[in-house]
Amino acid sequence: MARYIGESCRVCRREGEKLFLKGSRCYTDKCALARRAYAPGQHGQKRKKQSDYGMQLREKQKAKAFYGVLESQFRKYFEEASRSKAVTGLRLLQILESRLDNVVYRLGLATSRAQARQLVRHGHFTVNGVKVNIPSYLTKVNDEIKVKEASQNDEIFKQIVEATENGRPVPTWLEANLASKSGKVVGVPAREEIDLPVQEHLIVELYSK
Repeated sequence: MARYIGESCRVCRREGEKLFLKGSRCYTDKCALARRAYAPGQHGQKRKKQSDYGMQLREKQKAKAFYGVLESQFRKYFEEASRSKAVTGLRLLQILESRLDNVVYRLGLATSRAQARQLVRHGHFTVNGVKVNIPSYLTKVNDEIKVKEASQNDEIFKQIVEATENGRPVPTWLEANLASKSGKVVGVPAREEIDLPVQEHLIVELYSK
């Protein structure tokens, strides 16, 4: 399935949840969900009774949209999580959180995950001193992420740092240093540190059928 390239705010309205797909705009009165808290389309305001399958599917779609991954990637992450000894649903979220684009966003080096993906693809970041341009690269504990030296003075990063300094906090499983535009993975996120508004057990039920 191709990546969704339509209006991001329609995704949030469809799921009935803020998925923070447009960065700082989502925290303002301009948020489409705040103005129109119903699904898009001519039948969006009608209440629909969902089946168990429908609820499970919506939770999966919500998680995919939140992290910006495709079905094939998402299923691969689920299979990896199901092979671990940890709770499958939690392990799935931890894998998604460890993606490089998400870590860049969490560190405050991008205003949204979409922007983080673009910046990573353009080769602006290094992991342990080596340039990595794959957004789906899975980081590990003790990995150091940094804006490469040639990009340190780019105007885009100056704007991002200025916006981040007055914005969202960095989770405790990461250490950020905005002065050097860098950060480090110091742990594995606990469920309460993952702000994804999803019931992951429904995703597990969907894939376990």
